[in-house]
Amino acid sequence: MADHPVSVFNELGFRYDPADLFQQVITLVLRAADMLELPRHLQLILAQPKNELMVHFPVKMDNGDYRLFKGYRVQHNNILGPYKGGMRFHPSVSLDHVKALAVLMTMKASLVRLPYGGAKGGVQVDPKALSRDEMMRLTRRFTSALGENIGPDHDIPAPDVGTNSDIMGWMADTYINFTPQSRRWTGQAVVTGKPLEFGGSHGREKATGQGLVFVLDELLPELGVDIREMSYSLIGYGNVASWTARLLDERGAKLKAVMDHSGAIHCDKGMDAVALAAHVAHHGGVADFPGAEALEEEQFYSLPVDVFIPAALEQMIDEPKASLINARVVAEGANAPTTPQGERRLVERGVKILPAVLCNSGGVTVSYFEWQQNRLAETWDAEKVDAALRKHIFAAAQRTKLMAHRFDCDLRTAAYLAALENVGKVYRVRGIFP
Repeated sequence: MADHPVSVFNELGFRYDPADLFQQVITLVLRAADMLELPRHLQLILAQPKNELMVHFPVKMDNGDYRLFKGYRVQHNNILGPYKGGMRFHPSVSLDHVKALAVLMTMKASLVRLPYGGAKGGVQVDPKALSRDEMMRLTRRFTSALGENIGPDHDIPAPDVGTNSDIMGWMADTYINFTPQSRRWTGQAVVTGKPLEFGGSHGREKATGQGLVFVLDELLPELGVDIREMSYSLIGYGNVASWTARLLDERGAKLKAVMDHSGAIHCDKGMDAVALAAHVAHHGGVADFPGAEALEEEQFYSLPVDVFIPAALEQMIDEPKASLINARVVAEGANAPTTPQGERRLVERGVKILPAVLCNSGGVTVSYFEWQQNRLAETWDAEKVDAALRKHIFAAAQRTKLMAHRFDCDLRTAAYLAALENVGKVYRVRGIFP
């Protein structure tokens, strides 16, 4: 089985590159597909996105100049339903990067049993370098450039790194204004993660962090960790990490260390998650948070905690960092935060890994609830959203545990197996048309 993914890459004409994030993700998919004995033609289908769109569009800057921006939308697979996935505004956005994240969305939606396929998109831009008006013009031009490649029955974007509810609102408004009058208000469902005042859902802002905490509720007891008494550290303190910390605070867990682009901080008695979120909102990073001491990067990684949560960007935990991590459990809040070499090192050291396709599936799940509400012209209260999210996440965690037992494998492989078994069943029922 070790050479199996390479043989698929060769058949598709790929030049095998184990350092490529897209190929790393597809390797995991193909190994799980092989364990399930999925047909070769299905493995070939899953190893490539259905559609890859690249657009270039001009945007007028505040000083009157025009800049040309590059945007992407990759649609990986839609056998389960419309494409679904975030829109990322970040300088490192690239085609291969977006392709990898689109595959992960297919796996995530299938694992949680949502009627969605996987997609991802974004713009190569530093959103911090643009004014609010420039961001609005960029978003509207990007949306118009995508045209009919998105839609409430076809492909439904959502927030991701560098985007927020305001940007989703601008996307929806732009799409609605290009939609014929007879279908105009169904167009509100074209994106999720919108402001509450414009069709957004209660619980969407905290959804990914809430889903991660529900996973910890379900899986940590079997790993010998009491969530009410555990210590933990975080990479990143954006939306996912800050909500995770706030929700863990309510359970009694202790936040001992955080690292983001501004530096690393530590407080052995624990930090107030709400106060830290306010500090980051005002100062732009965790550095100089009152009552915490600064740490060097190596000190941050080697600080003893029960649970280590990478919740920023992809590929942050490489082999050297994995050798330093001093935790019993790594819970992946970000997409693909651990490199294959880093994962091997963690496993060798006996660290349990809770995989991203399970841990950060809360966002797409509540996005699904928002899409339902928009299409039904309903508004759910926060309690209903939380209860529905808990039900979906617990079921996905149970599927993962059952697969781990059935195949005697790690939880990451088990999550892919549970997702792919569902995809395989649907392909068997629907077949390949025509």
